[in-house]
Amino acid sequence: MPRRNVFLIGACLLGTAIFLLLPSFTLRSIVAVILFAAAAVLLLRELLRAKTSNTTRPGTDDLSTGDRQSTPDVFTQARLFEATISGMREGLLVVDKDMRVVASNAAAHRLFNSPRGNLDEQRLTEITRNPAIYSAFLDALKGQERSGVRVETHGPERVFDLRVVPLGGDNNKNGGGEDGALGVFIDVTRIERLERVRQEFLSNISHDLRTPLTAIMAFVETLETGALDDKENSLRFLSIIRRNAARMHDLIDDILELNAIEAGNVQVRPELIELRPIVNDVISLLEKNAAARNIALTNEIAPEATVFADARRLEQMLTNLVENAIKFNRENGAVNIKLERSPAAGAPSDGTAAADRILVEDTGEGIPAQHLARLFERFYRVDRARSPDLGGTGLGLAIVKHLARAHHGGITVTSEVGKGTTFVIELPVNHLKAG
Repeated sequence: MPRRNVFLIGACLLGTAIFLLLPSFTLRSIVAVILFAAAAVLLLRELLRAKTSNTTRPGTDDLSTGDRQSTPDVFTQARLFEATISGMREGLLVVDKDMRVVASNAAAHRLFNSPRGNLDEQRLTEITRNPAIYSAFLDALKGQERSGVRVETHGPERVFDLRVVPLGGDNNKNGGGEDGALGVFIDVTRIERLERVRQEFLSNISHDLRTPLTAIMAFVETLETGALDDKENSLRFLSIIRRNAARMHDLIDDILELNAIEAGNVQVRPELIELRPIVNDVISLLEKNAAARNIALTNEIAPEATVFADARRLEQMLTNLVENAIKFNRENGAVNIKLERSPAAGAPSDGTAAADRILVEDTGEGIPAQHLARLFERFYRVDRARSPDLGGTGLGLAIVKHLARAHHGGITVTSEVGKGTTFVIELPVNHLKAG
């Protein structure tokens, strides 16, 4: 036992004896406080000494030779580097001064569709004919770093941001003499797609807001310059102003609604509901619009039919679909609403996973096949010249799509030019089978 510890034990015993022999409670209290303070100081000193000894203990250097020798093989420098570049999502390509590939990773193999699964030992011109890639690597071999090089591939279509930096060499001698170049291909396909969607959205929203706003400003100016005294015309102008203001209001409401649905802020509470009364409500709401074009609205839902859905949201979906069916129908046409039950999409045919399919059929002119894939996008219109005259915001089908998904269902469309179009809302029979 160290001499210091023996001394401390003796001091503690002596202090305890003195404490017990003192006759006064006050003196005992004072001695107890002194002993406690001394013990606290000693304990603090020991903790500090132990911490210092641990940080300065021989053989604890992280990069010492002994530690490196005891490190598992998987963490050796070469293995760790290989695992890192192999797991990168970005394509990595290293070429030597002769433009021959000396290193690459799996992402680069996928990028260049290498049939051998390995690009090494191939010349850059053998794996790509893209002049932007070749030019970027050539400049890097001359000592010039290149970044922000746009690279597009086809089949599938993807977009990459390429950065190439020189490797080795003596940059002080005319900027050349490089030993090779390293290129990193960063996939920006999704970013490009989102940027394109954003630009389309801004273009569409500005156009759809500018048109009614221009009409409002024009008629207000007409009223201000004297037309206000003409009672008949002033009332007509005010009616046009009100209609365009309502159009702007509807557009803003639909944008806010769609954003709330996409953000998951709209709660859908499915329950077992009767479908026929909901369809009757939709028909009553749009009956005036249909009568103006002599279009017959038919509810073919059986009285006892039920579906598992949020009643208010289902009515919203059906209203959008029936309203579109009326707008893009022919004069003296028809719109039929039906219900079918069939296996859910992708489900086995034994009927273990059934889905309710609500069909909205019209007898319109139909939609060309090339438009069907984009029909549920924001502001997408088949006939942009005709759509503004028919009203609407261009967001109705996008809202229907997201509400159907919120029900764990979906929506599809089939159309035949000259015969008509059918939209189908697919709902799971119950919430257990929806998950």
